[in-house]
Amino acid sequence: MSDERNTYENDEVEEAVALDDAAVSDAVPAEAPPSFLRWLGELILMVVLAFALATGIRTFVVQPYVIPTGSMIPTIGIGERVLANKFIYRFDTPKQGDIVVFDDPTKTVPTLIKRVIAVGGQTLDIKDGAVWVDGKKLDEPYTYGKPSEPGDVILPIQIPEGQVWLMGDNRTNSHDSRWFGPQPVSIIHGKAFVRYWPLNRFAAF
Repeated sequence: MSDERNTYENDEVEEAVALDDAAVSDAVPAEAPPSFLRWLGELILMVVLAFALATGIRTFVVQPYVIPTGSMIPTIGIGERVLANKFIYRFDTPKQGDIVVFDDPTKTVPTLIKRVIAVGGQTLDIKDGAVWVDGKKLDEPYTYGKPSEPGDVILPIQIPEGQVWLMGDNRTNSHDSRWFGPQPVSIIHGKAFVRYWPLNRFAAF
């Protein structure tokens, strides 16, 4: 009788253990959906953060531009791509010789790229096929010998404070400050510092 009771009790214990194992086995798959949802949520968060970071960099730090015209040939050709530093002029002012991206005053295209030739307070003139600033003839190797001729703006002109005189390197084919005059620094998006495309034309300015 004692053996039968022990056998019965052992069977109950084994059955209870089996039920516990089954309960554990049933519980494991139930954790899978929360794990997948957590992974999906983390992935979405990473994508959103990456997008926000890229947008922030593009808006406030560095932005690529495609050059729409040939006014900077041969320094920068049509369709070539440059990177512009967008925060530098938050702490500094444009300098003579800087290549800058700015809003097109004529509204023909969204943005233009030109070289700063004179800044606020300087006096600019164009004569004998050359540019003169404060009575000194500029040395401009980037024009490759092309002559600079006056446009519609009456010269000589003193550049107002807070403005710059902008000209393309391709002097015989550039619609610039000779026609639309000095421009406020506030319309400048940034300073172009590298031509990155095409790769065989990669160069820092």
